[in-house]
Amino acid sequence: MWSEIINRRFLNIAHRGARSVAPENTMAAARKALELGGNMWEIDVNRTADGKLIVIHDNTLERTSDAREIFPDRRPWFVHAFTLAELRRLDFGSWFCAADPFGRIAAGEVSAAEAAAYRGEPVPLLREALEFTQCHSWLVNIEIKDLRGTPGDRTIVEEVVSLVEEMNMNERVLISSFNHAYLDRVRRIAPRTAIGALTNRPVANPLALLRKLGAATFHPRAQFLRAKDVEKLRREGCGVLVWVINDADTMRNLIARRRVAGIFTDFPQVLAQVLRNPLVSTGGRFRHSPRHEGPNA
Repeated sequence: MWSEIINRRFLNIAHRGARSVAPENTMAAARKALELGGNMWEIDVNRTADGKLIVIHDNTLERTSDAREIFPDRRPWFVHAFTLAELRRLDFGSWFCAADPFGRIAAGEVSAAEAAAYRGEPVPLLREALEFTQCHSWLVNIEIKDLRGTPGDRTIVEEVVSLVEEMNMNERVLISSFNHAYLDRVRRIAPRTAIGALTNRPVANPLALLRKLGAATFHPRAQFLRAKDVEKLRREGCGVLVWVINDADTMRNLIARRRVAGIFTDFPQVLAQVLRNPLVSTGGRFRHSPRHEGPNA
């Protein structure tokens, strides 16, 4: 299935949704990504104290919510220490309006009405994110966060896979993780579910890694991408999805010269324009990286 997808169309993957213009990993970011031309989105999945699967990148709540104000005595605000009911009390949108991490509010790309609507944005359940994906015939990359050292480490893989299968979404879901032991568990319990080999360091033999994991796609950090690896993987029917690219010139180079199958970007609107007009400059005057950021992908 995924070999057909990557051969049929280039993947404009909205990283945590369209997070340059909406609060990351929220349904607002999903809606904007779809509106701006993303044909896939990437989300991060963590687990609450009462075993609910939620969409959030960081292992703590401080950066993207008002947990410090609402629960001042719960430092350091680990996600796994809070129930879903507690998390539903938090605002996961206002931080974006205050920080304007990519400068898009200041640039006028986010209207005052849109910014106001982001205030009070809730943390999504994974089920809600999958329902949105399914409703819009979209694609999603679920990155399972590395939960070693927390109660969720023992069960999160099985819980994610169970939900994907319950919703009959195997053909729309690509599962990745920096914890490759998790991917091995996915392969063993759900051979129909596609796996993406996510890495943040150089890999000597990406094809061997993909074969070991039973993965369909290779997700390298941009600076570790080698042209010879892309060609080798293409010949084997495997796609290279590179992260995270926000400037138009690099996008063009990766598409035309490196021939990658997809790009993770915080700016799906820029990548959509590049794909429509690959030889035309977008002007590119925007901040490529946020002012403050959680670690890794």
